[in-house]
Amino acid sequence: MAKNGPNCADLGATIMLESTTVNPTYQGQFGPFTVNDHDRREVMLYRTGLALAAGGFSLGVGIGLAQPFQPLVVNFQLATGCFWLMTAGLGLSLWTIHIYLVVLHRTLQIFWAIGTAAALYFSFAYPEVLVTTVYGRPWTVLGIGFTFAALTGIFFKEAFCFNRLETKFLTALIPLLLLGHLAGILPLTVAKTGMILASVLFLIFVARKARQPLDPDIGDKSVFTYLATQRKTGQSSL
Repeated sequence: MAKNGPNCADLGATIMLESTTVNPTYQGQFGPFTVNDHDRREVMLYRTGLALAAGGFSLGVGIGLAQPFQPLVVNFQLATGCFWLMTAGLGLSLWTIHIYLVVLHRTLQIFWAIGTAAALYFSFAYPEVLVTTVYGRPWTVLGIGFTFAALTGIFFKEAFCFNRLETKFLTALIPLLLLGHLAGILPLTVAKTGMILASVLFLIFVARKARQPLDPDIGDKSVFTYLATQRKTGQSSL
């Protein structure tokens, strides 16, 4: 099944042709399509990845704010572990996410790969733990920031497809925090407040996502099929 196309469609806006079957059939933009268990497993993996990413991000922020109560080095080691948990969860989500535009989907995956490679390089290139390296060398955001750019892409997709208020804030907040740190103009108090806000919004997003029916996250499969056919025949550049 292709996973990419020209726009974002919510299954809630389609017409269900068969509502009594386990695998319902919907009327899509380019014809009827059926949602099956494989589709739903992908959505569950996508949401599992988001939950891991949100847990890693929020736990890392919490550990960072607990510095007065624990040895600093231990804090940064734990926070670095949380970063890798977030990275792993994000990778899972980007592998199973349903995005219509091929170029956007591949770009987010490439961003994740660049950010992960940069984080691995910084981990071996400098003697201190990764979080300390990024904190003390703001220019490292030019590499590791690609991971957060990929995460922001998911927030943007969710804001566009489902009009989620928390993801709209996150789409702006994460880049602002990164750019502020890179430029060296972000006061520590503002940075902490922003990180707390981002972690809370991320958890809210994941909690709301867990309660959402699975089928809307699959999208209009007739669009995926149509664009896959167009690419095979050379009629689409997507």
